[in-house]
Amino acid sequence: MSEFASPRAVLQRLLDGVTARRPEMLPRLYAEDAVVVHPFADPALRLEGRAAVREHFARLETLPMEMKARNVVVHETADPEVIIAEFEYEGRNTETGRPFVVPNVFVLRVRDGHIVESRDYHDHRGLARALGGG
Repeated sequence: MSEFASPRAVLQRLLDGVTARRPEMLPRLYAEDAVVVHPFADPALRLEGRAAVREHFARLETLPMEMKARNVVVHETADPEVIIAEFEYEGRNTETGRPFVVPNVFVLRVRDGHIVESRDYHDHRGLARALGGG
């Protein structure tokens, strides 16, 4: 058995940290030189390095929401470092009480227990609407 966390275990820690709104623990899941891309953000978002990931997740505590990950389906690939996860964030805006469901697909490359690359496809507009914007 490897001393490093599997891609599936790292994904679960990521989902747990995001839904529990624990931004202080999330950057530790990423390699120092990790690259995270959000192709569907407007404009597209690219985070390079753990410091950029830390800054990105720091906003999590300020968002007026509570949520959980549901319908999580993980697809293994021919590359043991890469998994594809399909899931939804289900939650509610804590200021308005408005419920939301945001679909997501993450393509993660995990090496030695850390995310080295991630492509995160979420419905950014849907999340913005749920939080009272766009």
